[in-house]
Amino acid sequence: MSTSSRTINPIPFNPRLLSMPGFSERQILEHFNVLYKGYVNKVNEIREKLQFANRQEANATYSEYRGLKKGETYAMDGVILHELYFENLGGTGGLPRGNLLYRLEEDFGSIHSWRHDFMAAGMAARGWAILTFDPRDGRLHNYLLDAHDHGLVANTTALLILDVYEHAYFIDYGTRRADYITAFMQNVDWTAAERRWEKLTTQQDHS
Repeated sequence: MSTSSRTINPIPFNPRLLSMPGFSERQILEHFNVLYKGYVNKVNEIREKLQFANRQEANATYSEYRGLKKGETYAMDGVILHELYFENLGGTGGLPRGNLLYRLEEDFGSIHSWRHDFMAAGMAARGWAILTFDPRDGRLHNYLLDAHDHGLVANTTALLILDVYEHAYFIDYGTRRADYITAFMQNVDWTAAERRWEKLTTQQDHS
C-alpha cells in the first residue's frame, strides 16, 4: 500500500507570530516546531505502521490496530487544532467584522458577552476553547475540549481556536493562564475566523 497520499506536511510558519506582543519567540517556536510538528510526524509514523497492523486480531479491549487508530485520532486532531490555532493568531485583536460580528451579537446577546464566555471557556478547559457553528440549532457556541479527542461536538465547524494546554503559554506566563488568554485575544487574527465563517455560509447558501 502506498503512503504518498496519506503523508501530511506541516503548514508554513507565519513570521508575524514572532512579533506578537505578549509572546516570546521561544514560546512560539517551541510550540510550533516541537509540539505541532511533532504531531505531524506522529501521524505519518502511525499511518506507516497501520499498513502492516494485524486487522484480524482487532478488538476493543486491546490490539495493535486499536492502539494505532486511537493514536491516529489523537495525533490528527492535534495537527488540525494547532493549525487552526496558529492560523487565527498574528493579528491585531479587536472585533470581527461583518456577518460574523452580527451573528456573535445575535447568538450571545452582545460581542462583550461572547468574549466573556469564550475567555471563561478557556479558563475552564483542560485543552482547548473553540468558537463553533452547530448546524443542529443553527447557532454559534463556545465549546471546550479536555483533550484533542475528548469533548469535540460532531458535525460542528470551528471558527476560532484557543489552545490552553500549558505548553501554549508556560514559558511566558507560568501558571498565569488568564494573562495568556488576554494576550491571545489581543493577537487574534479575525480575518481567519471571518474566512471560515464566509466559507461555511457560502456552502450553506449552495446546499
